[in-house]
Amino acid sequence: MRPSGREAGQMRPILIETGFSHHAEGSALIRVGGTEVLCTASVESRVPAFLRGKGSGWVTAEYGMLPRATHARGNREAARGKQSGRTQEIQRLIGRSLRAVTDLKALGEICITLDCDVLNADGGTRCASITGAWVALRLALGKLVANRVLPRIPLTGQVAAVSCGLTNAGAVLDLDYAEDSAASADTNFVLSADHRIVEIQATAEQAPFAEDAFNTLFTLARKGAGELFEAQLKAVNAAEHLRT
Repeated sequence: MRPSGREAGQMRPILIETGFSHHAEGSALIRVGGTEVLCTASVESRVPAFLRGKGSGWVTAEYGMLPRATHARGNREAARGKQSGRTQEIQRLIGRSLRAVTDLKALGEICITLDCDVLNADGGTRCASITGAWVALRLALGKLVANRVLPRIPLTGQVAAVSCGLTNAGAVLDLDYAEDSAASADTNFVLSADHRIVEIQATAEQAPFAEDAFNTLFTLARKGAGELFEAQLKAVNAAEHLRT
């Protein structure tokens, strides 16, 4: 049995609340079990120096955890004067994932920054960040279209992320902290709604694992991603219904 009592292929409850941040062009508070991440999308009419004059936009991300998002207080990275390697790796992953489904040429010379702030961490914070950030990005782009800044929403699809792992209960979907900290293999799957792969992070924490075990994890990930895609669309549709 899993510590939570869930079945092997069972996700934690998923809830995405939009409009949480009153000033951001797009925002989503995503809850996956005990993990909660506030994702905001901020629009600027300028791009990084390497894109100026090229008629292309940019989507980037920043990631952080509140000091008491975890069991023990963590120091603010701003107080230390630098970001950890983990933080830098995660925010680059979020940016890559969202750019994979964004038509940057159609965006024009606009930069959208996705801020993902972890309020409570119980495993899968990077996956929740990617999933929630897509909703925030989609809402921000919808606002640009409504304001006639863009003629259409420059997205090529949906992207979401989910963790899987090999534990004492076997191959399981959507690891919480208790499972993640003891898993013999930990994987993060970033997938698109049209059944394509954006990125896979797979690590054997102990001994190497077999290909058939990986295939089992991949099958679980596709199931979980499907639930996340549905939750994303439900949140976006509800937000746009309120707007109109």
